[in-house]
Amino acid sequence: MTPRFAHLDGETTELTNRLLALASRGLPAMYRSDTDEFAFTRVFTTTDDRVDAHLSGTSLRYAAIVALGVAWLPEADRPALLGGHCLDDFVTLLVERQQTSTNLGDIALIAWSAAQIGHPSLPDALRRLASADRRTAPEYVVEAAWVVSALATARGQADVEEHLAQARKRLLDSVFKGSPVFPHATGPGLVKGYRNHIACFADQVYPIQALARLHHSGDDKAALDAARVTAEQICRLQGPAGQWWWHYDARTGDVIEGYPVYTVHQHAMAPMALLDLAEAGGGDYDQSIRLGLRWLLGPAELGAGSETMLRDDDGLTVRKVFRGDPRKIVRGLHGVTTGVRSGLRMPVIDRVYRPTALDRECRPYEFGWLYFAWLASVHTPATEQQGR
Repeated sequence: MTPRFAHLDGETTELTNRLLALASRGLPAMYRSDTDEFAFTRVFTTTDDRVDAHLSGTSLRYAAIVALGVAWLPEADRPALLGGHCLDDFVTLLVERQQTSTNLGDIALIAWSAAQIGHPSLPDALRRLASADRRTAPEYVVEAAWVVSALATARGQADVEEHLAQARKRLLDSVFKGSPVFPHATGPGLVKGYRNHIACFADQVYPIQALARLHHSGDDKAALDAARVTAEQICRLQGPAGQWWWHYDARTGDVIEGYPVYTVHQHAMAPMALLDLAEAGGGDYDQSIRLGLRWLLGPAELGAGSETMLRDDDGLTVRKVFRGDPRKIVRGLHGVTTGVRSGLRMPVIDRVYRPTALDRECRPYEFGWLYFAWLASVHTPATEQQGR
């Protein structure tokens, strides 16, 4: 199977194929067959060459993301990754559970997964999304973006135009005037005042993706332009070793705190959003994608001879490189100082807490978005691409 944009270069083509193979080994180990659910995370420890791992929690959200990614695999490969279920039956389970969920993000992701494969329960999923979405009330930007992606995907299968217009406006209107990045919430009330200016990387990539897919579904130049502005900003600020930084000032677009650097950002979330944008006609981001991927092969923060971020045989990726600071003190202090004045920092904190710690866990959504990043397309629905 050839990843999209495999022409980046031979090294990154080999790496993406390696990651896809790793995911196909690791994802089945994250499924709880007794309850037909995906775990929230797979935590592991390493001793010499030995890995001990255990599952923790469950996540409906992550299950929906897995469905979105697995849909792009050949039909015969899916049951092994979905607890033995075919994709249609798995999405049926998700839609049933969606009806009792109260989380807008989970509900939107399930509607998106149903729309992507043209599932018979799509009308039920869209009704639940319509009833759960408060529309004029503030929402988290990530979840607001997923609503746009779900509805844009459902176009042509259901009448979603009124809801989509409201969701589009909410997302575009959330940006601080003149800022090149998206905030953490679409309006006041969800975030404490002293953190209102702090946005994260996820707050950027999901709107980029949603607006790119919205443009492709209905020729929306304003949406495409907004996605391009944010994409160009995060690429401009990308670290010298390919790091996709974590926290941004929603007022100015500057980096507030770079760490942690998440593996999923490097191999899946950034490529996914930027490839969707490129396919929608929003620019060329090959160099940034390539640089981000190469970080996985030897994070600059860890030095030569450090533990690898990819555990191929075990189907695991190390979740992140971070500072190891107690109670996330660096993040908190940078948030406070930049709240007083944009760009104000305390360099001594960066010297004391260096980013050399590892978070040894791996979550199902990391592999769901990995499949989506490299196998999906904004041009052809999965149902047509796979001849279902």
